[in-house]
Amino acid sequence: MLVGAGHVRRRLAQAALLAGVLTACSGTAEDDPKATSSASASAEPAGADDPAVKSGGTIGAAGSACELPVTFDIAEGWKAEAVDGEDGSGEADSELAQEIAGALLHQGPVTATCEIDAKPAGNIGFLRIWKGKAGDGDARAVLEAFVKAEKGVSKAKYSAFETGGLTGAEVKYLVTSELLDETKEESALAVATKRGPVVIHLGGMDTDEHRAMLPAYELAKRTLRAG
Repeated sequence: MLVGAGHVRRRLAQAALLAGVLTACSGTAEDDPKATSSASASAEPAGADDPAVKSGGTIGAAGSACELPVTFDIAEGWKAEAVDGEDGSGEADSELAQEIAGALLHQGPVTATCEIDAKPAGNIGFLRIWKGKAGDGDARAVLEAFVKAEKGVSKAKYSAFETGGLTGAEVKYLVTSELLDETKEESALAVATKRGPVVIHLGGMDTDEHRAMLPAYELAKRTLRAG
């Protein structure tokens, strides 16, 4: 197991238990730029492309906190930690926690491999990196499958982008908690590499937190390179 992975697995399991209470709605992702909710996935908050956000270093290369098929910069203050996506590890975890963590570590065709925590920088949320197997489809197909596997999704709007010699797909969408009657924005992108597809996802406690963290997401996107 990678260093710190057991700690991340337990944290993910705890988050999943909470999510099971707070999120009970499932939806359908579709290409639709119109959002009727109070939170709009098509909105472009000020500062999302702010080039002034400072880099806290590059991850992805061998020897970095997370070894990935790509490299990119993380925002200053954010902390990266590798996630062990293999099921059945962590004997200290309860059986239920292991089962929940195992489910949470896989979404559609990809597996969690890195978690970048915004808390040290003053926000509540994560950039999570997911990896698929080599040869697993193109970026758009992988991203669509990733979004389809998430509960409560609606108003997904897809687009294409290019960066660092990579061609990728991006999606902005809404996630609704039926219990809380609350909708929040989320963002994700995917690129295909020779070593498999990579998905970078940004959630957040709510839409305000998501928008506050978008500069870090955009920094990762514009510095993305094949590893």
